[in-house]
Amino acid sequence: MKLILPMAGFGKRLRPHTYSRPKPLLNVAGKPMLAHVLDRFEELNIEEAIFIVGWLGEQVEEYVRANYDFPARFVEQKELLGQAHALWLAKEHIEGPVLIIFVDTIFETDLSGLEEEEADAVAFVKEVEDPRRFGVAVVGEDGYVTRFIEKPPTLEHKLAVVGLYYVRNSSLLLECIEELLERDIKTKGEYYLADAFQLMIDHGAKFAVRKVEVWEDCGKPETVLKTNRYLLEHGHDNSAQIEAEGFVVIPPVNIHPSAEIARSVVGPYATIAAGCQVRDSIVRDSIVDEEAVVEDALLEHSLIGRRAQVKGSFRRLNVGDTALVGIGDW
Repeated sequence: MKLILPMAGFGKRLRPHTYSRPKPLLNVAGKPMLAHVLDRFEELNIEEAIFIVGWLGEQVEEYVRANYDFPARFVEQKELLGQAHALWLAKEHIEGPVLIIFVDTIFETDLSGLEEEEADAVAFVKEVEDPRRFGVAVVGEDGYVTRFIEKPPTLEHKLAVVGLYYVRNSSLLLECIEELLERDIKTKGEYYLADAFQLMIDHGAKFAVRKVEVWEDCGKPETVLKTNRYLLEHGHDNSAQIEAEGFVVIPPVNIHPSAEIARSVVGPYATIAAGCQVRDSIVRDSIVDEEAVVEDALLEHSLIGRRAQVKGSFRRLNVGDTALVGIGDW
């Protein structure tokens, strides 16, 4: 089985952080969100991982090659024409059964038995109250998907697809993507996978659904912080290993051993990355990325980028890499 990870977007909703770093490498609960995704597939027999990269894609390749030993291939999507177009660029390397995962998807579900699945494909779904910013699956009485709708205008169908798909017959998927491109079938100006999947269904493919127990989205600052809270509560709290001398820790937190903290209160729900300095501050429900400096500040609901410096701030902040925010002399 091959793993396909389309990740060529600009991550506009997470600017300013994504001006200098691709969205998959943003730190959540102590490691990049990409690592949280890849680690979910450790128990599967992945033949090769295909990363479809774009803006700052060389950073993704550098990180993967430094931290993982599975076979990996990197394909560049220069024109952002949509998800289906991204897979089409990698068509020469796609064969047999594939798993497709979008990297802003943190999920909990059972992935066992996929290769024994009788359906032609599986869409992983979760019921949501407001599905209008997601794609949804409409399921018939036989339990198979009858229709995929991308960003539906109504609340009628609430089974949101979470960005994880298993396709047993990738040749049929590629045929349908080719048809999509030839017929110029677009949704909101892009070639969506949902439309390619709909063509598969129209050609007789059986699409099953599997529900996920947990689905955390990392597409916006507020959802990144929500995901950080979830992960800290579920296995990524390292407060028990921290020797807090001269500062107070309120679990759950993830504090890198190299971080320097003095006369401060950290937590709950704080991630402090490698090389950070936190002095005379309170940091809660926030992510402070590598080598950032926080001094004389109260941070809550904040994202602080790498090597940023924050001083004398008592508010919610969304500060990109290397930024300087504060008062007085540094």
